[in-house]
Amino acid sequence: MHRTHHLHRAREEAGGFDVIVVGGGATGLGAAVDAATRGYRTLLIEQEDFAKGTSSRSTKLVHGGVRYLKQMNISLVLEALHERGLLARNARHLAHSQDFVIPSYTQFNRGFYGIGLKVYDKLAGKLGLNPSKILSRARTLRMLPNLEPGHLVGGVLYQDGQFDDSRLAINLAQTAVREGACVLNYTRCRGFEKENGKIVGVELEDRIGGENFVVKGKAVINATGIFVDQLRHADEASAEKRVTVSQGIHLVLPRKFLPGEAAIMVPKTADGRVLFGVPWHDRVIFGTTDTPRTEAQLEPRALHEERDFVLEHATKYLEKDPSESDILSVYAGLRPLVSAGSGAKTSSLSRDHTILVSDSGLISITGGKWTTYRKMAVDVVDKAAATANLPTKESGTEHLAIHGSAEHLPTPTGTGDTMEVYGTDASGIKALEAERPELAKPLHDRLPYRSSEVIWHARHEMAQTVEDVLARRTRALLLDARAAAEAADTVADLLAHELQRDESWAKQSAEHFREIAAGYDYANPASTAHETVGKVA
Repeated sequence: MHRTHHLHRAREEAGGFDVIVVGGGATGLGAAVDAATRGYRTLLIEQEDFAKGTSSRSTKLVHGGVRYLKQMNISLVLEALHERGLLARNARHLAHSQDFVIPSYTQFNRGFYGIGLKVYDKLAGKLGLNPSKILSRARTLRMLPNLEPGHLVGGVLYQDGQFDDSRLAINLAQTAVREGACVLNYTRCRGFEKENGKIVGVELEDRIGGENFVVKGKAVINATGIFVDQLRHADEASAEKRVTVSQGIHLVLPRKFLPGEAAIMVPKTADGRVLFGVPWHDRVIFGTTDTPRTEAQLEPRALHEERDFVLEHATKYLEKDPSESDILSVYAGLRPLVSAGSGAKTSSLSRDHTILVSDSGLISITGGKWTTYRKMAVDVVDKAAATANLPTKESGTEHLAIHGSAEHLPTPTGTGDTMEVYGTDASGIKALEAERPELAKPLHDRLPYRSSEVIWHARHEMAQTVEDVLARRTRALLLDARAAAEAADTVADLLAHELQRDESWAKQSAEHFREIAAGYDYANPASTAHETVGKVA
């Protein structure tokens, strides 16, 4: 993927595009892939970087949702379990099964969740993973060596899926390009061009080059996640608000706090939320919260009470307790939930997706989650085709291999081997190192990434900034915020050479990233938001 090439194509495409997708997160990228596979001339634009927002800040799970089963939202669980199975097949290098253990401190809970997870197994059907099992106390402690043993009765073992969210986003962008789409990051939708009250194009701003230009399009999809209402209001000032924003935060700890291969799932915390402790890239992620927020933000920050809540519950369930000094990173993400009216708890709002079509023809999609991104894409492209009277074509994504995936690849382990997430592209990175051995040098002694990867990101993954590399192409910012900040200058120098930028640009890009990284460093005051929790308007 070369941004200059795609920018030229967007400006010069004769006759415009059949489908223009605004938003480069999970939903938008999925829609671009789906539209392109149907043969529609497709353009995707993202005002920041791909997966800059919510889509890079998840719990890293591909799951049906045990809590949705408890809420009796069977249709959502069925859909999500089906999509979980498809993703494991279509992105073999990124998605893998993960053992989860629900520790039980009463016999009733062990039996209750044991029965519930048998239902979960059945709902997965032919795409199911290994069946769930009731565990003895001894087996539970073997699988979770650092689990709090006091009053433990046993546990329940089940399997769900795990993945790397922003790496999947990058691979979806590459898949869309492979299927014929034009994709652009750092390209903002400034407004719409209309004829007789109907949208016929979008005005774009190249945020790197500074140029504004108009692109014609038959169907425009608004897949901007937490910002979906803003684009709807740009189209129609009187549009009713449909998105409620909920924040979830995660603490990242060293692997020693969950040394076994299994993840821990606490089905009900003090506030009724599910809490996960999940091994990921040789670290452990603990989360998440469900806190109403009053506004959508590109860089949300954890609240004091959220940080305390997650750390308190991690301490409650672990024998060796983590302290604040152990926390390597803290990150926050905002969920775009379909509004159910004022006063509703965000934890009770639906994770189903909703599609809205305005009088001008703007097709907006909101809600949903990473696991069901493909089904959301199918639905919204179906609606776009019908709205714009495009030729009817069936989706071709159900068995479509995502860029980097191949049947011969081994099942990923989810450990610290950085080459796993590149799939078939790993050979290209290794070829760079064979040609220039100095590129095998680590970016930082506390990070698993190498200089060769930065070169690859610039040449083939449309990375434009230090943040693009350290936050999303690699996961350095989440694995160790301070180490990532310390690696910024090295990455900036490598990028500057590849992107033909000067020394001033390198310094500015590195400094900008360090400002962002301060918000992920648990010990830094910038990592905490100072806002009173309240109901979302």
